Amino acid sequence: MSSIRLEHIDKAYDDNQILKDFSVEIDSHEMISVIGGSGSGKTTIARLIARFWDTTEGNIYIGGKDIKDIPISKLNELISFVTQDTYLFNCSVKENIRLGNPEATDDEVFQAAKLACCDEFIQTLEDGYDTIVGNAGNKLSGGEKQRISIARMILKNSPIVILDEATAFTDPENESKLQQSLGGLSKGKLLLVIAHRLSTIKNADRIFVINSGEIQAVGKHEELLDTNNLYKNMWLAHIGAKNWSANSNGKEEL
Repeated sequence: MSSIRLEHIDKAYDDNQILKDFSVEIDSHEMISVIGGSGSGKTTIARLIARFWDTTEGNIYIGGKDIKDIPISKLNELISFVTQDTYLFNCSVKENIRLGNPEATDDEVFQAAKLACCDEFIQTLEDGYDTIVGNAGNKLSGGEKQRISIARMILKNSPIVILDEATAFTDPENESKLQQSLGGLSKGKLLLVIAHRLSTIKNADRIFVINSGEIQAVGKHEELLDTNNLYKNMWLAHIGAKNWSANSNGKEEL
């Protein structure tokens, strides 16, 4: 039920054509990444699949069924959507995680937190899992909020996970922890990553390079480095940014 197929998708805003005759198939349990420059259409793809927006032309299918024929409540069960704009409510850490599955036991909440690599820092908070996180989680760092959001999605246990620039603003110290938590979230699922931080997608089964709303290239990381200049240049820019960040903190180059 979790395969995805996009057929001849067009999406335009006013007179601005974002996607043009875009088609792709994603199998269950496959990790796919979509990369491209600003305005290339990559975030539009994610939001159309989740049906935050509707297509101008073309159809999207999940498990062979047109998403327009799937009730929104059912679509929300099928898809976990994680963005860079993590929102936490002004309640305890435990209850923020439990929003993923209100019927979950405390032990299931704790297990989700461990899989998301946030149990360790939660244990250091003044009241542990009962710590109130403040308005929009303002008592926690950005990376900590992201990992709690991922723990929430692990608890939800949807068969499709979409990460829309979810790691864009993660600091280098939190990146390795966040990578581990993404592993816990995506295990056994269809994972679609809309990537800003390219290190998150090196091991993708397929990487789609999007340019001006069209697929420019498809392949694995090493293959694209050899065959696609846009991908190679984006990768080199990413590595350069990581090295600059590491050096600015007095650390060795990555």
